[in-house]
Amino acid sequence: MPGIQHSDQDQLHYDGVYQATKKNGSIYYRASLTYRNKHISLGSYPSAVSAHEAYLEGLQLLNSQTSLMDYRSNARLLFEKWVILLNFRDNNIYFGTPIYVGQKMFYYYLSPTHVLKFDMDDLFYFASHKIMCRGTHYFVADYGMQVNIASRFGIKNYAVPGKDFRFLNQDPTDFRRENLEILNTFHGVTLEQQKGKYIYTVRIHLNGNYLVGRYTQEWEAAIAYNKAIDILKRNGVTKSFTPNYIEGISPREYADIYTKVKISPKLSDYHPS
Repeated sequence: MPGIQHSDQDQLHYDGVYQATKKNGSIYYRASLTYRNKHISLGSYPSAVSAHEAYLEGLQLLNSQTSLMDYRSNARLLFEKWVILLNFRDNNIYFGTPIYVGQKMFYYYLSPTHVLKFDMDDLFYFASHKIMCRGTHYFVADYGMQVNIASRFGIKNYAVPGKDFRFLNQDPTDFRRENLEILNTFHGVTLEQQKGKYIYTVRIHLNGNYLVGRYTQEWEAAIAYNKAIDILKRNGVTKSFTPNYIEGISPREYADIYTKVKISPKLSDYHPS
């Protein structure tokens, strides 16, 4: 740990330290260790001394009662590596992402104070997908694309918290399914309460929100949105809209609802300027 003094020649003989060369010819040092027959990389360092200190810190974590609460900003290893090592030590399963497994759920640490919670059913997905954060939005890289993790839980990319979905315990980092309530499943459809009754209000965006109509059934509202798209296209609107895909009804039932559902005249008469 800090305070170790060795000559440059001796640095090459530290346990767990390997010299490597960058493409530009400069030298750096990699630290690694083996625990329970698992070879674990600890990262890259500018000197053999710092790499060896990381190696010693890794051994100390794996062979003590150290907890994540003991992490300090001057630690040699990244906090992410602390999570990975302590989970391996305590739960005997190695993940390459900062996951710590608890009882009936697991924790994904973005930082010591920023922790996401998930059901065990999602464990192996997030064990192989690194979560990135942009504000209150969380993404993973999947087949070269950034995918919003909310979509895994049936939450649309355009969904607004509190309007289209909500966290029942008011914790926006708790993605356990029992804590998520989807309020609005379809594009353009919002569940609203008016005069003590719940109705589905449909709006479509055209230089502002246009009211399509209000409906008592969610399927009816979703189909009304699709019908509005078709009307606007016939009227010459070139803007791209995503139609609602409705499962559980036959083509005949869909066509029957489509024919009967009423659309606001203001929308039917809309023409692009």
